[in-house]
Amino acid sequence: MNIKSALVILISLIWGFVNNASAQQETLVIADFIKNNPEKSAMYLVQNGKVLADIHSDRKSPLASTVKIIVAIEYATQAAAGKISPAAMIDTVELGKYYMPNTDGGAHPLWLATMQKQGLVNEGKVSLEEVAKGMINFSSNANTEYLLDLLGLENINAQLDKLGLKEHEKLYYFVSALAVINGKALSELEKMSLSEYIIETNKAHEQFKNDKNYKSTIKNIPLDAQKVWSDRLVRSTPKEYVSIMQKINGRKFFGEKVQRNIDIVMEGILANPVNRQWLAHAGMKGGSTLWVLTKSCYATTTTGETTEFAYFFNNLTIAESIQLRKNMDSFELAILNNRDGKRDEILEILKGK
Repeated sequence: MNIKSALVILISLIWGFVNNASAQQETLVIADFIKNNPEKSAMYLVQNGKVLADIHSDRKSPLASTVKIIVAIEYATQAAAGKISPAAMIDTVELGKYYMPNTDGGAHPLWLATMQKQGLVNEGKVSLEEVAKGMINFSSNANTEYLLDLLGLENINAQLDKLGLKEHEKLYYFVSALAVINGKALSELEKMSLSEYIIETNKAHEQFKNDKNYKSTIKNIPLDAQKVWSDRLVRSTPKEYVSIMQKINGRKFFGEKVQRNIDIVMEGILANPVNRQWLAHAGMKGGSTLWVLTKSCYATTTTGETTEFAYFFNNLTIAESIQLRKNMDSFELAILNNRDGKRDEILEILKGK
């Protein structure tokens, strides 16, 4: 199976109100799945400081693109300290070195096309701030790999301690890891320790960075090898990601300049006027592979209600993954606004009632 048919990265951009009756009925699908598949599911939900749902919240799962939240926080930190300039113009050719066609659900090309349409590309360059926003709002893996290099893995991983994350695994060049599994048999990958695997990803990253033709050699990634790639993605827990969401949403943990930069990168959903009618602050990031589906969200409504939640799934079948993705928006909206009492119904299901 080729990469295009086997790797899918979730992109979710809009939290508009859901009005049709069928969508309202679908809000319970994810809750039912969590209840009936505890071995694949984990969730943590806090509202106004009170824990409303705790389902295997300490279970570590591969994060997929949800881990990009950590990169965004380090970007905001360095920008606030003046180590990098959000206005710096970045050559899209440099970003393109890390773009692997058909591995991100079209995220990077869509981001580039949007930048062009909005007139934000000047002589083939785009601002560093837009690169960071593209990592979160479009889930561009190429932008992420570029930022991992620019910000420094050591600096990014130092954020884990600053944020008080005890279970979170260290980040590495997960896009370059695709080159590591390229052409390798399952038995060969299984013999490779995680430390050896990460050393190889570092080597592959340098190849991507310095040889524009290197990515053209990445074309033989069997499905079983991709499962190894998915299983070895950076892991953490829903409870830890809710703690991050609380720090962002509480607006007291980070300094003013850092918080402002986090808002710029994380709160792209507020570009939608409908969302601004009921949300004062909100941000989210999701991620997926064929087997993994994760999401971490925070919101403060215009009436002052605060919500932070994260829900992670692992070892999904393709059919399960498709079903869950279809119902994510309505599930999240129900948690946030409790329209027609759907949040209450969700909580009843999660409690096993």
